[in-house]
Amino acid sequence: MELVALFYLIDEYCKDFEPKWLATQLSSGEKKRLRASSLSLSEILTIIVYFQMSNHRTFKGYYTKYVLIHLKDDFPNLVSYGRFVELQSGVFAPLFFLLVSLFGESGMANFVDSTTIKVCDNHRIPRHKVFAGIAQRGKSSMGWFYGFKLHLVVNDQGEIVSFSLTPGNVADSNKQVMLHLVRQLTGYLFADRGYISKDLFLSMLDIGVKLVTGIRKNMKNYLMPLWEKLMLRKRGIIETINDQLKNISQIEHTRHRSPTNFFVNLVSGLIAYQLQPKKPRIHLTTEEKRLLTQSF
Repeated sequence: MELVALFYLIDEYCKDFEPKWLATQLSSGEKKRLRASSLSLSEILTIIVYFQMSNHRTFKGYYTKYVLIHLKDDFPNLVSYGRFVELQSGVFAPLFFLLVSLFGESGMANFVDSTTIKVCDNHRIPRHKVFAGIAQRGKSSMGWFYGFKLHLVVNDQGEIVSFSLTPGNVADSNKQVMLHLVRQLTGYLFADRGYISKDLFLSMLDIGVKLVTGIRKNMKNYLMPLWEKLMLRKRGIIETINDQLKNISQIEHTRHRSPTNFFVNLVSGLIAYQLQPKKPRIHLTTEEKRLLTQSF
């Protein structure tokens, strides 16, 4: 997305959101010092999200070597890098609700998966301080890690429908997390074997969502329609999305110096993905669409 188009989209959002946000802060009764900034909220959000669309690997290099030099005509009131980092830590709420406003709708076929978000190398876990008490050790198919799990639900058009961030030791099939993820979903949800749980299956069925998973080798086989087995093979879409989030939007790295800026980086990466003009998608056949709309 071009910079001008991105700024226009964010500026239109901020015109509606910012007055409500400021009114909420005033009504809460909390005393907060609002230091004025030469950059508007829409300019700050645009710079943050545009980083995820650039080819820069570090935000400091992006801001000091690109924004301050090449974008000074687009943003005439730029501040120093240190000051911008301070401003960045105070815009998590606007970023989060911008992401929510960009969520896709529940599709005919929805897919769920989790991906690990490491915050440090395993050798540095004992002396890691930034996420102490927040991140946890967990285990994935790639081995042990220290950090978080990003749980995503996407539709057949490759759009993010819902997400949740949990400590690394939370299981994929955690009932509380899953019911939160699918609270606005309907229809079929396809997942891998990590989501096998009879209690979870029945709880989701009660709210109108059918969870479809494969079976483990040590489990008794059960009758599953052939078309559901074929739909399970399309789960590669969410794995492709997770790969893009990590390698293009850079939601995972170990250079964070504060939890707040970690969350800002994560949410802005998800926003950048949602604004991609071309996303991984599944082309459903007429028969598959018919089967997906039938009752279960």
